[in-house]
Amino acid sequence: MYRIHLLVILLLAAPAMATADEPAPAPDWVLTSADSREVRLSEAVEERPVILFFWATWCPFCKALMPHLQSIELEYGDRVEILALHFRDDNDPTAFIRERGYAFTVLPDAGPVAELYGVHGTPGVIVVDRQRVQRFNLYDFPRPSIPDAVGERGRSAVAAYLAAHWAAAIRRELDKTL
Repeated sequence: MYRIHLLVILLLAAPAMATADEPAPAPDWVLTSADSREVRLSEAVEERPVILFFWATWCPFCKALMPHLQSIELEYGDRVEILALHFRDDNDPTAFIRERGYAFTVLPDAGPVAELYGVHGTPGVIVVDRQRVQRFNLYDFPRPSIPDAVGERGRSAVAAYLAAHWAAAIRRELDKTL
């Protein structure tokens, strides 16, 4: 009897146990967008892969990554959606996005979703495929070495350098996912 119970427990738990090589499932959530729409991850990924971009207006690395994300949005068009999950910031994310001409769906007050995904700092980027599987997580991406010439120019130069690497990795993952 003990073996049957153990087998049932293992079979029920198997989908939740991801190996190091197996991508993690993306938890579902619902947030209200800046334009008062309800956005649910499980519905968003039914149509296309989604890039979850966790950011703050004060973050220099976020600012450096945003033009790259905008170019991804323009390049891939309706085949991908970018959700800008704003957290750890008291500034107005909608005004920030609008002033810079970005077309991201802004989700203010996304702190609970950041916690759900273990995102504690900015930027955070997670690519979720149509099966709601996390295919890329910036936190898992190995940081490239920074050339001395870039590092000597300061934080904004380092941010620009890293943003280009991150964007290339996001594109590679989208190309595999699509």
